[in-house]
Amino acid sequence: MKPAIEELLASPTLPETVARLAATLAEERQRRLLFYDEITPEMKAEFISGQVIMHSPATYEHTQIRGFIESLLGNYVNLNDLGVVTGEKSLCVFPRNDYEPDVVFFGPEKAAKLRRKTLKFPIPDMVCEILSDSTEKRDRGVKFQDFEAHGVREYWIVSPDRREMEQYILEKGSYVLRMKSRTGEVASVVVKGFRAPLAAFFDSKANLAALRKILG
Repeated sequence: MKPAIEELLASPTLPETVARLAATLAEERQRRLLFYDEITPEMKAEFISGQVIMHSPATYEHTQIRGFIESLLGNYVNLNDLGVVTGEKSLCVFPRNDYEPDVVFFGPEKAAKLRRKTLKFPIPDMVCEILSDSTEKRDRGVKFQDFEAHGVREYWIVSPDRREMEQYILEKGSYVLRMKSRTGEVASVVVKGFRAPLAAFFDSKANLAALRKILG
């Protein structure tokens, strides 16, 4: 058990603390239901720790990189019948929070449950987030912790400024940094057989060359 939990369990004010937490979570659940009622397919919004986070428009660089990665992964997954890759408007529902990651992958089991009008998606098998000034703290903080705790087996963090990628793999319930690089290629653990040069995430010509290789 973590020290903070051990301290709480030993506290004489445990009943009061539990009651306060229960009341807070009950209020949060009501706000979350309201969030579900009010969001529309046109919005990009997340529900994190009881708060609705509205996202501002992304930069051209951000949208380009996201498109490059989604194209490579999506075409590879489709050609090899490995599941489904979707983009930034997929609201992924975690026990407490709801996220719209930049790129997500669902393996065959979860992909089989998706329908044409699905609005709330399951926890992905793999997530890719592209950093920005407004999102980096969450991408490296609450999202990292939530993905790790709830079985997102692979997490990519891509930095447009540094043209760098970090690849985290879930091992025994904790993320292990498998790669952090600006050069070379990435080999996915969860998307079996997928490999791509990192340059293809940032450069249109390199992306096209990698896509041609995937398409054969």
